Amino acid sequence: MKYLLWLIAALSTTGLMIAANGVTYAPADKVGSALTKGGPIAQGQGYTVTGSHRDKAGQVEVHEKETDILYIIDGAATFVTGGTMVGGKTTKAGQWLGTDIQGGETHKLSKGDVITIPAGMPHWFKEVPSSVSYYVVKVIKE
Repeated sequence: MKYLLWLIAALSTTGLMIAANGVTYAPADKVGSALTKGGPIAQGQGYTVTGSHRDKAGQVEVHEKETDILYIIDGAATFVTGGTMVGGKTTKAGQWLGTDIQGGETHKLSKGDVITIPAGMPHWFKEVPSSVSYYVVKVIKE
């Protein structure tokens, strides 16, 4: 019982409430903060949900065991998927960052768009003209 009370207190300080049935509730202020600053929104067995915000391009990413599902909330970006990663370096087990993609498909993402990137596929926010805010759902395969 003491552990359960400690866990509830710890989770409530992060703004997330996880019910006994596995339901996760994130209040609007927590979600808004995650979309402004980036950060976790929810996590469960086999998935994570985060909010992200970019005002510049990123690095090429490959996740061996994570499928990414992005939902664009605001802004726009040029996003590249597929092809071959250039300059890839392992950052942790099953994760690589690179500097470019040869080949691949270019997508012009804007508010309301959803894009799904299968595990193992290179992807990259190549250009962010002003800013882009988005949710990322990571589905983790064992």
